[in-house]
Amino acid sequence: MLVRQILAMKGGGEVETIPAATGIADAVRMLSEKRIGALVVSDDGKTPLGILSERDVVRELGRRGQGVLDENVSDLMTHDLIGCTSDESADQVLSKMTDGRFRHMPVMDGTQMIGLISIGDVVKARLSELAMEKDALEGMIKGF
Repeated sequence: MLVRQILAMKGGGEVETIPAATGIADAVRMLSEKRIGALVVSDDGKTPLGILSERDVVRELGRRGQGVLDENVSDLMTHDLIGCTSDESADQVLSKMTDGRFRHMPVMDGTQMIGLISIGDVVKARLSELAMEKDALEGMIKGF
């Protein structure tokens, strides 16, 4: 299954973005209210500058304490993003996520972000694909 198919399965939801100058406390509030695990850091909503995940916040809270809540998103975000294109396969994306040990990936068209997929999205798509393959094989074996 291709990333474009995964995005289509998710629906046309917009990617939640946050400006780099936003405070961490506001970002945490947004993560909580939206019930999401990451925010793409972007000042224009299309060009990703980084990503801020729950893990980023929790790791720094554990290391430095609650003072981290007074910092800006740009201070904690992951700067070196690894993205994918809509033509990549679920297996390619899973490999990148596993190797990089991250759970969210921007889908890019050149320098513009066109979506965001999570490891949950990719696993769900892959399980659906495997179920279809299983059904097809059973049909061939049983003569359907």
